[in-house]
Amino acid sequence: MTTFRDRGLADALADARDLPDGEARCAELERIAARADATGDPRTGLAARFALIEAYLQLGERWRLVELVRRCLAALDRTPGLLDGRPDDAVRLRRHQRQAVEALFGTPRISLDQARSLLDDLAGRLGPDADPVAELRCRLADHLGDEPTARREYARWPDPATAGWRSRRDDDVDATAFGADVADQSAGGRSVGDIDSTAGHGCPGCAPARRAELLAGWGEPAAALAALRPVLDGEVGCTDQPERALTAALLPWLRTGEATRAARAHVRAYRRHRRERTAFPLIAAHLRFCALGGHLDRGLDLLAEQLPRLDQPADDLSAMEFAASGALLCGLAVEAGLGGRRMHRPGHGPRPAAEVDVATLGGQLQALAIELAGSFDARNGTGHQSGRIASWLVERPIADPVPLPGEDDIDDWPDDDPAEPGPPAEDDPAPLTLALLTAALDQRGDGYAVEPDGTVVGRWGEAVIQFRQLGRRGEILHARVVATRRLPADRRAEAYAFCNAWNHDRLLPAAYVHDPGDGTLVLAADVTTDLAYGVAPTQLVVLVTAAVSTGTAYAEAVAALP
Repeated sequence: MTTFRDRGLADALADARDLPDGEARCAELERIAARADATGDPRTGLAARFALIEAYLQLGERWRLVELVRRCLAALDRTPGLLDGRPDDAVRLRRHQRQAVEALFGTPRISLDQARSLLDDLAGRLGPDADPVAELRCRLADHLGDEPTARREYARWPDPATAGWRSRRDDDVDATAFGADVADQSAGGRSVGDIDSTAGHGCPGCAPARRAELLAGWGEPAAALAALRPVLDGEVGCTDQPERALTAALLPWLRTGEATRAARAHVRAYRRHRRERTAFPLIAAHLRFCALGGHLDRGLDLLAEQLPRLDQPADDLSAMEFAASGALLCGLAVEAGLGGRRMHRPGHGPRPAAEVDVATLGGQLQALAIELAGSFDARNGTGHQSGRIASWLVERPIADPVPLPGEDDIDDWPDDDPAEPGPPAEDDPAPLTLALLTAALDQRGDGYAVEPDGTVVGRWGEAVIQFRQLGRRGEILHARVVATRRLPADRRAEAYAFCNAWNHDRLLPAAYVHDPGDGTLVLAADVTTDLAYGVAPTQLVVLVTAAVSTGTAYAEAVAALP
């Protein structure tokens, strides 16, 4: 039975989801989750923590995920049926568990015990030989400086970009490992778990870059370039490619005598990364390329341009690597007689704004890099990060400078294939676009209208359904269903009970009641799918079909109410 207290929490959660991104929204979601725990409402508590995880990811505070994911897993262990009929949420939780473990690499705020506990839990749910477990253990060992263990785990970690990741694998879609009952949850004959079957692996299109970065760090540039081959040849990709792979290839190309190719890759990738907020962790590689490739003036220009971002970095690791790369660049510039050049460093906190010369700035950046490396090592109980940064700071140029191409000359990749790419094949993932979305509706034969803001609206029976893109890059597909029938405001209790029952028993995960203030109640529902790694046209048709079929069923059920 739904109580007034339950309805109050549900209303509060719906209102909190509508708040702007920021600390106020996070604080309200924290309050709702705590209240749900206190009142014995695990479903609302889980939903609030899912929303809170997404909010912290938007704010770039991934380190906060550790405790939230731990509480979600504990709730599932206490209430095994909590995700029954919700395999998409089970896949989402698996993705968040991976992100929580990865957060350890970015900041010393997370203890080793916390990350290892989550990783051991993941191994217990997926199996100790699951590919994501091997990858994370490899990267953890590398972070700690245990190269022998890292290499053993690397050998156990098949590259999902080249090992048939598009095919269905048991450990890819086992939502039941997180307590979800996937029976009868089909959309066009496919389990919802198939829609994001690679969540535990991270992005398959970025897997080659992750592997190449490890190999390059172990002193194997040729092997690193071989690992990047699937992306550089255009065989796999995602919305971050090829620029992320090109960045990972910069130093390996310099070290293997391909300075011209490295120069083209730098110009191509930096054109995108220079203003992309999430690309700040990659700027260090561009600065090191300029330092070690002899492009000191270019490197100082980049450093001056990117310096303000150091005060609000993505995480401590990216700040450490940026500072170390900048210090290396400044040191080499001083040796080349450029130490008197001045650049503006904006104020931040107690530090006033100032015009600093290259020599002084280099000293400041070196001190910051060493301090951050020490904080990682204090947490890790090793000296690996300090040793790694020290090795960066004493690097010397490894190639003579070559002319950098103009930005207009590097639009095509690979170098030997200047043809413009055609439309994606039916099974190839591509970034979500309005054109892809309308093509999916056209393929189904649906009628629709496109509003000026890009929202696609159509009517299917008793349902009005809106499709729109959310997220900084439009990578999130949001479908909102509104039943054409409205209920009078005095039937609020019945409307809540109906939506609660629908949320419990059906695929569409978020049915809710909206009061527009005109004496009636609007019954609506929505579903959001993160397509940051791209979506194949055939997959998008499945997603649209699922939204339309469940949305019309929802609206018909509203119409059938007495």
